[in-house]
Amino acid sequence: MPRHSALQIIRDEHASLAAMLQSMRMLVQRGPADDRRQFFDVVRAMLFYIDEFPERLHHPKESDLLFPKVVKLAPKVMGAIDRLERDHQVSEKAARDLQHLLLAWELLGEGRRVAFEEAFEKYVSFYLEHMGLEESAILPEAVRCFSPEDWRELDEAFAQNADPLTGHYPPTQEFEKLFSLIVTRAPSPIGLG
Repeated sequence: MPRHSALQIIRDEHASLAAMLQSMRMLVQRGPADDRRQFFDVVRAMLFYIDEFPERLHHPKESDLLFPKVVKLAPKVMGAIDRLERDHQVSEKAARDLQHLLLAWELLGEGRRVAFEEAFEKYVSFYLEHMGLEESAILPEAVRCFSPEDWRELDEAFAQNADPLTGHYPPTQEFEKLFSLIVTRAPSPIGLG
């Protein structure tokens, strides 16, 4: 299979997001324990990361570049593309809803914990399924159908993402504090905490 930088970036970003979700799942299962402030700070930072990187950088490039090219060259994936686009339309709101539910748990107490945990588990399942569909249905068709020019355009666009959690890029100064918080306090596989 030919190697294109956009393919690797997409897979790396999926892998870092899956690791982030797994680390968050571990945190949520453990709960705040004795350090409520650190717990809520880290989970909030992780949700903010999801809203800033996958939602605002990764998904628009898929929706605006990858999906239209794939469906034009391989119309048989139209059903998968429709589903993935619907997912993109609801995923940003779902991330923000989780931020709200987390704040409710933090400020209003344990009575709000179950609502967050249930919504979070649905979100994790939704996201992992979404990424799995992209990797099993869309990316193979792109490999099969795309021209060198298609790949150049996609490679260039995805190279601009520079997601530090993939391990290939340093955080920009603007996001250094966010990534430092996540990496030093979150559990493995994302962090050291």
